[in-house]
Amino acid sequence: MHDRLTIVHFIRRVRAEDGGLVQAVLDMCQLMAVQGHRVILATLDATDVPRQWSDAGNTPEVVELEPAKWTGARVSTQGLRRFDDLLHEVDVAHLHTPWDPSNLQLSKCLVAKEIPYVVTVHGMLDDWSMRKKSLKKRVFLACGGRRLFQNATTVHFTAEAERDQALKWIPGADRAAIQSCAMDLSVYENLPGPEPALNQFPVIRPEREKILFLSRIHPKKGIELLLEAGAMMLDRQRPIQLLIAGPGDESYVRQLQAESRRLGIDEHTHFLGMVRGTEKLSLYQLADVFVLPTYQENFGLVLPEALACGTPVVTTRGTDIWRELEQAGATIVDNSATALTEAIEEFLNDGERRQQAGRQGKQYVNQWLDQNNVVAGYERMYRGMMDRMKPKN
Repeated sequence: MHDRLTIVHFIRRVRAEDGGLVQAVLDMCQLMAVQGHRVILATLDATDVPRQWSDAGNTPEVVELEPAKWTGARVSTQGLRRFDDLLHEVDVAHLHTPWDPSNLQLSKCLVAKEIPYVVTVHGMLDDWSMRKKSLKKRVFLACGGRRLFQNATTVHFTAEAERDQALKWIPGADRAAIQSCAMDLSVYENLPGPEPALNQFPVIRPEREKILFLSRIHPKKGIELLLEAGAMMLDRQRPIQLLIAGPGDESYVRQLQAESRRLGIDEHTHFLGMVRGTEKLSLYQLADVFVLPTYQENFGLVLPEALACGTPVVTTRGTDIWRELEQAGATIVDNSATALTEAIEEFLNDGERRQQAGRQGKQYVNQWLDQNNVVAGYERMYRGMMDRMKPKN
């Protein structure tokens, strides 16, 4: 058994606009490195890799692989050689986002070198996801995608609900591992309070009840439902503000802004754009309720982030961790504006319940995502992979 592991992660691009998926990979790499393991992050695009990773100390190494000239979704011949060179020192490999054809290329290198590898599904085989571009995805699975999972030493899921949906499409029930995402909880130890968000966004009115959405702005997130819920509450003379934060396609953001005007709520609906760092934490604290009315979400890091800031959460069964969130005190509802409105108002009408939910959520997240326990879970998974690859006598 190795005390110190050498782990190579691969994700095609590291862009903040890709939201929680990228953050989950970065946090996983960082936490394993802090524990003394050698972590290498291989990618075709290192745009938003943390700057401090270039400093000395227990930080991951970053290796950029050259993309193919004719498509940035694949690794070039030169990039494959560079990845192959890394494998001389690697104990295990961890591949992310299985729809990327680059993973098919890299998995062949790993099989040839007999390096155990794990594929994290990241919710991409959820029922909702498989209904979108279904034919294209079925063709991909038939033309190599299933082989990616067949050859994997382990198939990694972040929740039971994700595993149950995914195994309808791929082999791997005998090699399935459930392990929550890593999340750096140290940033929640000294929270900044609401002032930085109020200073950054003067449009926010402290006297109004604030309902926060913070995530990638995408049709699957159910933002239209939140706008409808906001209209219902404003029609009842509820003094709310809808705060919608996150990056998104400009044309879709304009569509949502037009919808808020159509509903007559644009005066109370504010699109704040990308928010990071201190202002992001401050927004969570500022909010009376955090709402993610999603149709599909894997781990949805924004949900435990909000809980870690002591903010009550309303979301749907569209997130694979809804069972865990329910135990944390979050309210889980159907994808309807009426259900959202009722759940939000239950929190807004009861300050004591709101505070109790905030305390419960923070306590639950600190136990559930305790860094030592999460890292130990990944260590067990990696070492189990290595054991399975050993020759049997």
